[in-house]
Amino acid sequence: MGGYAPWNADVAQQLVARLSGLEGAMLPVLHALQEEFGYIDSAAVPLIADALNVSRAEVHGAITFYDDFREGPPPARIIKLCRAEACQALGCESLVAELARSRGIVVDQHGAADLVVETVYCLGNCALGPAALVGDQLIGRLDAPRLMALCDGAAPARVQELPPGAAGRAAP
Repeated sequence: MGGYAPWNADVAQQLVARLSGLEGAMLPVLHALQEEFGYIDSAAVPLIADALNVSRAEVHGAITFYDDFREGPPPARIIKLCRAEACQALGCESLVAELARSRGIVVDQHGAADLVVETVYCLGNCALGPAALVGDQLIGRLDAPRLMALCDGAAPARVQELPPGAAGRAAP
């Protein structure tokens, strides 16, 4: 997921100061920091608390309450796998089982890995489920070979070109 600036306390302070006057500024500040750095560094907590006149515990609580906020640098690749009802009906749970069986990947298990597969509920692509999102690329009619190709680093556009059930791996 590259493209993020390295953590910089001065840049973080500027972002916090710019947004601190907003009504309900906590979430806009947290989103801005994550968009800039890819995560919310623990050094930002006191900056935010001071600027918004809240406790550090309140800031930490907001960061840990919302699943989309990260407290460390993101993995190289995040695959968001839809597990809503329509995608369940079309086989997404068998994909989750296949990830665990063939790759040892546990969905929603975060760590220092280069790859994380996260659950989301509805990507709005119900007719073409199971669906996944990699970066800003929506992938429909996901099957095990396509998902494994994504896990191997294949470009989402290349994976989408594979016929359903294609054997082998897509080139990155």
